[in-house]
Amino acid sequence: MATVVLPIDAEQTEPAPRAGLVGGILGAIRSHPTTWLISAIVVAFVGLGTGAVFTGIAVASNVEVPVVIETEEPIAERELPAEVADSVLLRTCSVADQVSDDRLNKVYISATLIDSSDSVELLARRSGTAVRVGSVMKVYTAAAAIAVLGPDYTLKTQVVDGNVPGTIVLVGRGDATLSALPEGSESYYPGAAKLSDLAAQAIAEYQTAHPDVPITQVILDATYWNPADNWDSSWARSEQTTGYQSEVTALQVDGDRADPTKAVSPRGTDPVATAGAAFLSALRAADPGGVLAETVTTSSGSALSGATLLGEVSSQPVSVLIKQMLLDSDNTLAEVLARVVSKNSGLDGSASSLRSAIPSAVGSFGADTSGMVVADGSGLSANNAVSMTQVAEFMALVWEGNDGLSYVRDGLSLAGVTGSLRDRFGGDNADARGNVYGKTGWITTAYSLAGIVEAKDGSLIAYSVSAVRDGISSDAKDAIDSLVAGFYRCGSNLANY
Repeated sequence: MATVVLPIDAEQTEPAPRAGLVGGILGAIRSHPTTWLISAIVVAFVGLGTGAVFTGIAVASNVEVPVVIETEEPIAERELPAEVADSVLLRTCSVADQVSDDRLNKVYISATLIDSSDSVELLARRSGTAVRVGSVMKVYTAAAAIAVLGPDYTLKTQVVDGNVPGTIVLVGRGDATLSALPEGSESYYPGAAKLSDLAAQAIAEYQTAHPDVPITQVILDATYWNPADNWDSSWARSEQTTGYQSEVTALQVDGDRADPTKAVSPRGTDPVATAGAAFLSALRAADPGGVLAETVTTSSGSALSGATLLGEVSSQPVSVLIKQMLLDSDNTLAEVLARVVSKNSGLDGSASSLRSAIPSAVGSFGADTSGMVVADGSGLSANNAVSMTQVAEFMALVWEGNDGLSYVRDGLSLAGVTGSLRDRFGGDNADARGNVYGKTGWITTAYSLAGIVEAKDGSLIAYSVSAVRDGISSDAKDAIDSLVAGFYRCGSNLANY
């Protein structure tokens, strides 16, 4: 509304003084001067107040008096921002109690919602710091094997003719599943190639090629990578004696287990020699015609390039091997596959070469490998380091299953159902069974778990958790289960506090 002021004219008239009144007053003053002086002072004082009022009236009567008239006027439009901010979802489901569980001590966490158009990290605790993750590293080794070798690749073990009459060479190329058990008996690795099959081929081919020359020597060739580079200095030797890890040689049988049918079984101290002795026994069992001399020696060496092939057996394809490796967290399989990846990447198969071989291979899937440290293929070393954000993001890629990563996804354990999670998530966490996929990890200084949660609200969460502490106890494993079960219950409403 607008205001318009219109002027109004006003006249002011004032009466003239009367002469008689003035004269009387003057006479009274002359008769009583003192009394009139005091009265005048009082009157003057009062006049200062009342006079001002009358003066104001007099002045006001001579000014224009405003008259207000309201008129319509358009209201100016308020300026709006160029872009309207997106709304922010207030998430209210907390796992703060589980995160602060004393059993976890110092914990590193990333939980990322992956079933939206843009992935959102729902919960993060030190998620950008690269830390040890134990056997979660096997997921990277499996992916590297898919990237470099392919799902159909098999590991060969061969017998070739030696360069000296009466000599044959057993050549290992990384198949730790090769079994010394007889036909009809399955080792811990179902469907593994058999030494008995290889020996039968070798005897038949050798006899055809050298009908009058008995076999007197077997050379054991484990030089696919340096046979002395078989144990990382950061590994505890107890892993070998208790039965979790064999020495990493290109030639061995049954993962060098004392009991070939058991996942955990004490391993030997010379897997190449053990494989040689088993092969010699298989040769004798396959030699009814006396091709072998009465005395046959074994020694380490290498085959000549282009030597005549006398026999060959193949492992299960990589797609099967990585599933065996992941479900029960087989350290030996992880280590030999990592070395084979290195060799097929143009490197030398050494332990040190894995620092570049594995990150380079998984980087081909678009994985973030910046700052990632790879010390081995199994995760046994405390020198491995990768951030929880990187692991969770990679688990999301694995879950998508593109470019062969579906084979890695198939190797994840399912809580309460398969693999190393078969007996976990019990008690108060049983509601998450059948909904948590993951790869477990444990070394003496860390417990870890990473994978995918199919949450109660139908959302998908890629997660990674690692609790790190020297001398960490096994109850950290239960605390991790409680935390991940919280992810299952909260789903997309998981709050970052």
